Amino acid sequence: MPGRRWLTAGLATILLLAAPTTVRADRDASGDHHDRGGSLGRFDRPQDGFASPRTRLRDSSPRRAGLDPAPLDAAWRTIEGYTRPQAGGHPLYPGAVLTYGHAGRVVLNRATGWSRLYAAVDADGNGVELPASERIETRTDTIYDLASVSKLFTSIVVMQQVEAGRVDLDAPVARYLPEFAQHSTASPYEKRGVTVRQLLTHTSGFPAFLPLWRDHPDPAARLRAAITADLTAAAGTRYLYSDLNLIALGELASRVSGQTLDRLVAERITEPLRMRDTGYNPSLRVRERVAATEYQAVPDRGLVWGEVHDENAWSFGGVAGHAGIFSSAQDLSILAQTMINGGAYEGRRILEPATVQQMISNETPEFPDDAHGLGFELDQRWYMGALASARTAGHTGYTGTSLVIDLASRSFAILLTNRVHPSRSWGSVNPARVAAAQDMAEALAVRPQVARTAWFSGTANARTATLTVPMPVTSRVGRMSWRQFVDAESTDPLLLQSSADGGQTWSTLPYRLGAEMVTGPYAVSGLRRWQSASATIPAGSTAVRWTYTQDAALSGRGIYLDGILVRDGRRVLVDTERPTGSDSIQAVGWTSATR
Repeated sequence: MPGRRWLTAGLATILLLAAPTTVRADRDASGDHHDRGGSLGRFDRPQDGFASPRTRLRDSSPRRAGLDPAPLDAAWRTIEGYTRPQAGGHPLYPGAVLTYGHAGRVVLNRATGWSRLYAAVDADGNGVELPASERIETRTDTIYDLASVSKLFTSIVVMQQVEAGRVDLDAPVARYLPEFAQHSTASPYEKRGVTVRQLLTHTSGFPAFLPLWRDHPDPAARLRAAITADLTAAAGTRYLYSDLNLIALGELASRVSGQTLDRLVAERITEPLRMRDTGYNPSLRVRERVAATEYQAVPDRGLVWGEVHDENAWSFGGVAGHAGIFSSAQDLSILAQTMINGGAYEGRRILEPATVQQMISNETPEFPDDAHGLGFELDQRWYMGALASARTAGHTGYTGTSLVIDLASRSFAILLTNRVHPSRSWGSVNPARVAAAQDMAEALAVRPQVARTAWFSGTANARTATLTVPMPVTSRVGRMSWRQFVDAESTDPLLLQSSADGGQTWSTLPYRLGAEMVTGPYAVSGLRRWQSASATIPAGSTAVRWTYTQDAALSGRGIYLDGILVRDGRRVLVDTERPTGSDSIQAVGWTSATR
């Protein structure tokens, strides 16, 4: 990986008890599960567990990794397109880096636009561009302010302290930070019982944000204010994403280890993984590679370039548990592969597999829209697109960054932008995040189960697709069987219907899906497996149809139907796998697909 080591904290002796372990040769002799299990390039063969800890990244073409390059190219065109003026007259972001990995292969790594384009913002909120000689083009090794993606590094450091026996996840935070138990007399919520686990899962009850930089005079006072802040809800009763959780955790890790947070991150994560572009407070030596962020008038910082964008992290000197990490796409690829490998990379282990599994297991089932592991967000379709599943982990950053790690397919998608350059008010980067993840999912194959092709619904939004199978009129009850693959959000259901009057009116047709009886609209996300289905066709039916209705936003991997067979007793009425079996099928919005 290109780049030089540039962490500003001085080199220190790594404590023996805290040092990352070397992966033993006999730890896992199974090799890459993708290559062994025939799952290379497959969306419909989700993998359990982790890849071999010996899996290391190497460059590859999409085709050699079993991927369809067309969706990846489409994603890149979308990401590039957002660097041009949008409806508001300005780009969504000036520059971006997009990186995809699958089965230990980096299949795309591209840069577009400018890492530094603007000098200021005028009175109307428009960007004032720099002279051409002072602009800096984005490179694939451009270093970005990760903003809240930094929370993952803090979470890993905390879990390393758990492994070392210094921290108990279910112990009160006040055991390690005694002042944490304090709260004002006006607050109805006690803090003595708030646990480390609740900080990691954002269920502590802490408020989302406090302007520490504005309201307190120095880093010590700001830290105390963060740790002693009143709760806004009783611990464990609400999911509320809060920077204060990670500020407290960063301080907790520092106290129990005796090291500062930046040294913990360096010695326990970036140095063993050789993430040479990653750390806090980038050196002036690499400033030309650092993407600029916002022009800030309050506080009066001018154009923020080479120092952390987040005001609270800036007021802590650039090192905080919730923000402050800078990194490149190459380095984040290493971190993603390390998680896919179960905590190890190139012979160095930073977490045990059981710890990684804890971090990516849902700790908040009582808050179904906010699935969260220990530090990692899970199954968030709003930025993970069709890669979202119970085994998809990641995080986003306010500056326009996102990391999506799909352990089920051994894939990752990294999008780094400086969308706050020069103004945070120019819009959300979520459309770009979704496009990046969605098209990675669509590059992975769903293979027909019976013949060479299957009927595919597509993934476009705001439409209804119907697949109608005419039935020969019969007075006898018939049976229909088929295979179906469904990956759709709950608001995009599939419905099976029958008609007895040539399609003038339709009635819901119940069907059996494995051991389940489906009696209405059906949608499932993250299952990623083909299922056998069957239905009883009422006597006198003239047609059966599947209707797939998609709302205006977001999509899964779509729906596939294969091996549609209708029998009247022993007599075959419809067989879509015969040479002429699909000729009479009426497809609106469905296509015949091989993957």
